[in-house]
Amino acid sequence: MPEMPEVEGLAEFLRERAVGLPVASARLTQIAALKTFDPPLESLVGLTVAEAARHGKFVHLGLGDRHLVFHLAKAGWLRWHEKLPATPIKPGRSPIALRIGLGDGSGFDLTEAGTKKSLAVYLVRDPREVPGVARLGPDPLDDAFTRDALAGLLAGRRTQIKGVLRDQQIVAGIGNAYSDEILHAARMSPYALAASLGDDDIDRLYAALRETLANALTAARGRPPADLKDAKRRGMSVHGRAGQPCPVCGDTVRSVFLADRSFEYCPTCQTGGRALADRRLSRLLK
Repeated sequence: MPEMPEVEGLAEFLRERAVGLPVASARLTQIAALKTFDPPLESLVGLTVAEAARHGKFVHLGLGDRHLVFHLAKAGWLRWHEKLPATPIKPGRSPIALRIGLGDGSGFDLTEAGTKKSLAVYLVRDPREVPGVARLGPDPLDDAFTRDALAGLLAGRRTQIKGVLRDQQIVAGIGNAYSDEILHAARMSPYALAASLGDDDIDRLYAALRETLANALTAARGRPPADLKDAKRRGMSVHGRAGQPCPVCGDTVRSVFLADRSFEYCPTCQTGGRALADRRLSRLLK
């Protein structure tokens, strides 16, 4: 799933390539992807892209009094074309959910792999009409997001810190991968309760959060959409690297299955050498 650094990379790319160009065509090929009906999608044609921005994990294209907002979910992506393909898209037989053509012949597709379709597209008059945008917490790289602001968000929460970091209503833009990386850098267990963290813990967590995301954002900047996923993978220390040595201590990175996904951590760096229970094994033993 693309998270804040990759989504910001997409927004910056669209700022460079799409802003200033009129929309020549807008074709929806997966009906369920469009979550709104007013204004109609065809009303985009003829409008000029005036801005490209990010809200958490949402990309926002502003076109006068129309705002195209999309969330790529777990398996979605943006595919850019310097020259938009002329081949017609066959609904139901293509991963393409939406195709936007621009006035200079370029354009982009929003695609989604797999059978579980979660990609969401909204055409609204104000980005805050999108429920997910309206509920977003503060952006972790905003100047107003201070160490004390983080401490205030954590105070009194009897929730595991892994879940707190991923909760978009608490902090916007962090998902499964970067929460793993932040907690590894902070030398903190994913199961630590937010309310139990002391001042030193919060200091480490804040520093790790800001540095991890800033470094990832730097790695994403200036890259075309096709390169962003690989750049993200190359920057990971523990996420997606189960069975490999930790780059800090050399211990083996472990994986734990939780809900519908897994997360990774280093026992030596984060849990005092203790392996966390893996629910995949627990289910097999029942």
